[in-house]
Amino acid sequence: MVKKVLLINGPNLNLLGTREPEKYGTTTLADIEQAAIKQAELKQDGSQVLAYQNNTEGNIVDRIHQAKLEGVGFIVINAGAYTHTSIAIRDALLGTAIPFIEVHITNVHQRESFRHHSYLSDKAIGIVCGLGVYGYTASIEFALNY
Repeated sequence: MVKKVLLINGPNLNLLGTREPEKYGTTTLADIEQAAIKQAELKQDGSQVLAYQNNTEGNIVDRIHQAKLEGVGFIVINAGAYTHTSIAIRDALLGTAIPFIEVHITNVHQRESFRHHSYLSDKAIGIVCGLGVYGYTASIEFALNY
């Protein structure tokens, strides 16, 4: 079983709770991160979730590289808009060979056509979208038991 999971959130996800609540709800990123950390602690087997958010692509790439050195066994990533634009994040995930789940709060396939393409999906273990913030809970549970 994976003991260390890295939860990565990309650009604008720091605005959760106030950003377009009709789409994203009122749960804050801090709420999501705390719930994920607690989810790991409840397993009582040494599992842990590390949470990271950044609006800058290069910083996210650097954090993925660091995860490999820290012994992270799984990544749950909501790359936000970088999902649709970042070959660099894709390459970092592939370069570290850490398995990952791509998660989105909304169903990106019901949104603008430019959101229908992901540079991550074809390499992800799984994709969770459209389940609201519960998508994080489901993804973390899977990662902790992977």
